[in-house]
Parts: sequence; structure tokens; C-alpha cells
Amino acid sequence: MSHALIVIDVQLDFCPGGALAVPDGDGIIAGINALMPQADAVVLTQDWHPAGHSSFATSHKGHAPYDVIDMDYGPQVLWPHHCVQGADGARFHPDLQSDGADLILRKGYNPAIDSYSAFFENDHKTPTGLEGYLRSRGIEKLTLVGLAFDFCVNYSALDAAKLEFDVTVREDLCRAIDLDGSRDAARQAMQNAGVRLETVHG
Repeated sequence: MSHALIVIDVQLDFCPGGALAVPDGDGIIAGINALMPQADAVVLTQDWHPAGHSSFATSHKGHAPYDVIDMDYGPQVLWPHHCVQGADGARFHPDLQSDGADLILRKGYNPAIDSYSAFFENDHKTPTGLEGYLRSRGIEKLTLVGLAFDFCVNYSALDAAKLEFDVTVREDLCRAIDLDGSRDAARQAMQNAGVRLETVHG
């Protein structure tokens, strides 16, 4: 069974000092780099928003970051301005060994809809193309790592399980935003979907 490592959004804006910093977001990078040689394929995802994206709080008058509004496709958390196309914050963290990636998948570039998952936009039906890439490579087993555990990693893992991939999330190589209990809710949702959560010590 061919195995892919899916590295979710290890970008400067999600690391300490970034616009949407995940606590200790850069603390997982060495462990991710060490996993890369063990995979048959390495896929890096990159949040890649146009300026003025509809998920930004600044795009909605009277709203603040972390407010939740209803969009055509369902509830949407409004985020600080982050990972804008071509901006420094959208770049991979320089310590991440990005040169060895088989595929870099950019998501969130449609200005009207957010895209947490590596597989589908937030309408849960518009595909990113990742499934087809993995199927064409004969890959059935996925290990997910990255940022943030409770949003983009969670959505990607749930979609991968729904698509009947064999999915493991290395929780020790993820970090969470933990917005109003979102970490525990994500953990429960993944377990309910049959996703394996693993933590490797040492």
C-alpha cells in the first residue's frame, strides 16, 4: 500500500510572529522533516488567498476576527488577514524541507469561498484535485501533519476518510488554534470518522 505524507499549511503566517499564529506552530517542523523520507510521496498544502478574501474579517463591515457568519455554503469563521498570495506570510516556514515535495497544492484562492480541506473547498463538493493525484499514484494510505489540527488538518482528515483512504493523523506533529473547544471537537470528529490519531514519544 503506497503511503503519502500530507503536510498541511506550515506557513509563516501560522507560525509564531505570523498574522494567524498557531501556538508553537514551528515546534513540529523538525519532526515533519524527519518523516518525509519514510513516505512514497510528500504533498505540501499552502493556504493561498487573494487580497480581500471573503473569509477575512476585514471583508465584512462590523465584524471582528473569529466572529462566525453564515455564508452560502454554511458557517464561516472570519479570520485575520493571512496567507495572501505572494506575501511573505504565505511562504512555507524556511525550516520546512519543501524542496523534496512531490506536489504543492494551493487552496483558498477562490475569493468567494474558504478551503480548509486539502480535498474540497468549504462547500464540501468543489474538489481541489488532490484525490485524483493520489489515486493516479496508487496511494491509499495517508499520514497528515501540520497546521492547524482543529481546522485544516481536521477537515482534510475527515474528507480523506470519507473518500476511503486509510488515514492517520500524527497529533504530536500538529498544533491547534483551539477556538471555543475546537481542538476537542476535532479530535472527537476524527475518531468518529475512523481516523487514527497517533502520538509518537521520543
